[in-house]
Formats: sequence, structure tokens, C-alpha cells
Amino acid sequence: MPAIEVLLTFTLATLIMHISPGPSNLYVMARSISQGVPGGIVAALGLAVGGLFHVLATVLGLAAIFKHSPTLYIIIKLLGAFYLIYLGIKYFKSSFENSEVQETKKSSYKPLSRIFFESILIELTNPKTALFFIAFLPQFVNPEIGSVSFQLLIFGIIVVVSAIPCDFLVAIFSSKVSALIKKSKKAQQIQERVSASILFGLGSYIGIKELRSI
Repeated sequence: MPAIEVLLTFTLATLIMHISPGPSNLYVMARSISQGVPGGIVAALGLAVGGLFHVLATVLGLAAIFKHSPTLYIIIKLLGAFYLIYLGIKYFKSSFENSEVQETKKSSYKPLSRIFFESILIELTNPKTALFFIAFLPQFVNPEIGSVSFQLLIFGIIVVVSAIPCDFLVAIFSSKVSALIKKSKKAQQIQERVSASILFGLGSYIGIKELRSI
């Protein structure tokens, strides 16, 4: 079982990532604006279910790689660190862009059951979600304290579960959030730069640590 301070650090980093503007919460916002809070909440639950499939795939795949090829596992961690650095740079660059936030248009009505399954499919087919899991989760795993697969499962569940209240808030306050983003470009820039700094710093720290251990 990971130490409590590791779990808290991981959860905090995950929450910061969840509140940053991205495809998932923008999709929840779109459904909420279109069909009210129920549509947004159902969309959030569907995304969470889709996320669980990514968790299971990551746990099974990375645990098998660690067992049969520890060297390859280290390479994956290094690639993951570089990916986090890349995301940090991308977030930071986007905070300087002058493009206006596009208004989310209302779409046609969809049954809640369709929104739920559509959300699962959207998350399942999102390669960025899979790549993020592969890059992010292994960085907090310590093989010396216990099962790698169990630690990956714990961290994966934290990612999925912590996203739910964030997406619920987006669903409930979508119109206010949308208006705030449009009116306060500075607030959006600060949010993106904080996220960029965390990703870049985490990726750099992990990369240096892994390179020194080789």
C-alpha cells in the first residue's frame, strides 16, 4: 500500500489536472448546457466507467511488463516523464495563445441512456486518456513496498473517482463556468500555467531520478 503522503500528493496533482480545461469536462459542459444538469451528470458517470476500462488495461499491461522486463518498465517510465514534460510545455504555450474560447453550441436532445453509453465510448476511444494513464500512474509506484498491479489499481481508481465530483461541479455550474472563462482570460491563463508547472516539474524530477538510477 502506498504511503499516505504519496496518496495525498497523487490525489492533489490529479485534482489539479481534472479542473484544467480539457475534452472531458468540456463534453460534460456541452451535455449540461444542452439538457441541463441530468445530462451533464450522466455524461460524467459514463466517462468514469470508460476510465475504469483504461485503468484495468493499464494495470494488466504494466504489471506484466514489470514482471517480465524491468528494464522495459524503466524505459516506459522515462518515456512517461518526457510525455509529462511535453504536456507541461504544451499547457504553458497554450496559456499565451490569443484565441478566444469558442462558445459551446447546444446540440439536439439525446436520451440519458444514449448519453451514458456515448460517454463510455468517447472515453474508451480517447488515446490521450490511455497515454496519460501509462505516463502518470507508474511514476508513483514503488515496487519495494508491495504489488505493482495493486498500486497501479489504487492510483487508477483515484484518478477516476476524483474526476467525478469535478465533472459534477462542471455539470451544475456549467453556464457560470462558461461565462467566467469567457470574461476572465487571465484566470484561464493562470490555471493553465499552474497545471503546466506541475506537469513539467513532475516529469523533470522523475526523469532525472530514473536516469540517475540506471
